[in-house]
Amino acid sequence: MSKISPCLWFSGEAEEAANLYVSLLPDSRIEKIQRNPIDGPAGKAGTVLVVDFTLAGQSYMALNGGMKMEYTHAVSFKIDCADQAEVDRLWDALLANGGKAEHCGWLKDRYGVSWQIVPTVLVEYVGGADKAGAQRAMQAMLGMVKLDIEGLKHAYEGKSAA
Repeated sequence: MSKISPCLWFSGEAEEAANLYVSLLPDSRIEKIQRNPIDGPAGKAGTVLVVDFTLAGQSYMALNGGMKMEYTHAVSFKIDCADQAEVDRLWDALLANGGKAEHCGWLKDRYGVSWQIVPTVLVEYVGGADKAGAQRAMQAMLGMVKLDIEGLKHAYEGKSAA
C-alpha cells in the first residue's frame, strides 16, 4: 500500500465518480465507503463521506467535502494507452454525460477532473531519434484534440495523413 494517496474533492458525487473510474481500468475496485456519522458540512448523517478506491493499482480517496471546489490542470491524471481502441474507449467514457474535450489528449470529465489520454507510443514519435520526425509529430499532436496514433506515426514518418 502506498503511503500517499491522492484525494479528489466532490460535492456529493464521490461514490458515483469512484464507480465510474474503477469501471474503466483493470486492477481497480472500491475498497471502502465511509458514511457521515452525523449531519455536517459534508452532508446528512448516513450519506457518503469518503470512498476509498484503487485505480489501476493506485490508492485514491474521493471525499464529499460539502462545497463545490474547482479542479485545475495543475493536477491531472495521465492514462497510458496501449492502442487506439483503448484511447477511444477511455476518451468516450470520460467525456460521457457532460465531459469536455480539450486539446493534445486532454479532457475534463463530467466532475471537472482533468485527464490526459495518451498512447504509450507518443514518446517514440515526439522523442524519437529522427529530430525532424519528432518535430513533425509534435506539431501534429498540437493540432489534435483526441490523440490519433496513425496521425502521429504518419507525421513522424513524413507521410501524408491520407
